[in-house]
Amino acid sequence: MAREKKRRVSGRRSPLAAVALIGIGLLATGGIYAGASAAVAATNDSSTSASTALTVDDGKKLFQANCATCHGMDLQGSDDGPSLAGVGELAVEFQVSTGRMPLAMQGPQAPQKPEQFTEDQIKAIAAYVQSVAPGPTYPSEETLDGKGDVANGAEIFRTNCAMCHNVAGAGGALTQGKFAPSLENTSALHMYAAMVTGPQNMPVFSNMNLNLDEKRDIISYLLYLQDHESVGGFGLGSLGPVAEGLFIWIFGIGTLIGVTVWITAKSN
Repeated sequence: MAREKKRRVSGRRSPLAAVALIGIGLLATGGIYAGASAAVAATNDSSTSASTALTVDDGKKLFQANCATCHGMDLQGSDDGPSLAGVGELAVEFQVSTGRMPLAMQGPQAPQKPEQFTEDQIKAIAAYVQSVAPGPTYPSEETLDGKGDVANGAEIFRTNCAMCHNVAGAGGALTQGKFAPSLENTSALHMYAAMVTGPQNMPVFSNMNLNLDEKRDIISYLLYLQDHESVGGFGLGSLGPVAEGLFIWIFGIGTLIGVTVWITAKSN
């Protein structure tokens, strides 16, 4: 009996064995969980990339849900919005990506505000409009590269655009509550789109008015202004002689009057 009892005692497992088994179990469970998580993540990434590739049909659904109230189910327009016949995808991209559309309320001019759609949704809506009402489309990368003739662009801009946008592209007020927006943060694509589609009160500059090279030069000039600060001192908002004259009158003449009064008071 003693010998049998001794054998049983010597065959007992070590306490470390249980710890080792638990560790192996945890490692196996962790490995399985990590593999499953990676598989799910890969599936989600593929579904996300698939969902971002929106089609023309997706653009049609977005248009009917968000734009048809004013522009009509068939882009024919209504009392609250113009027809979109011939506007093309470039005009849609400009209006929607700058937040001007959808319009919050009727007014003299649609203000720029944060966009309400993603880039893919905007492109899908634009593609749908282009498929139904073809019009101006996106330019080549060369037109937007900012490597045109800056000096020629400045001259063309002063002749055709400065009377509204200011020679420095700072914008300005127009009649009846309308205004020419500042171009200080405008992208090259939207500069081109504005020239080609004529949004708001801006005229359309076709290739008969300004050819592609001249448009490229204007874009290059405006991009140059965005990248280079004025070397002429305090810019005063780049609003031109009115702001400069007001500054001189208030501070210059005011300072002279103040010094004159001070000298007179001292002499008395």
